[in-house]
Amino acid sequence: MIVVNVDVMLARRKMSSGELAARVGITPANLSILKTGKAKAIRFSTLEALCTALECQPADLLEFRPD
Repeated sequence: MIVVNVDVMLARRKMSSGELAARVGITPANLSILKTGKAKAIRFSTLEALCTALECQPADLLEFRPD
């Protein structure tokens, strides 16, 4: 299972979801889908924008946990 840790990075950066969505260029609804793990895919361009906005690496946002 892939776990999305966007909330962890938001807390570390003291940034709101709305601010992150605006910086990345996605809707707050799409960010919410990603944060809750309901997304089936993520574009590399979106992942890159998230990493840029949160000043982190992809591994800080995505984690693999065996079932």
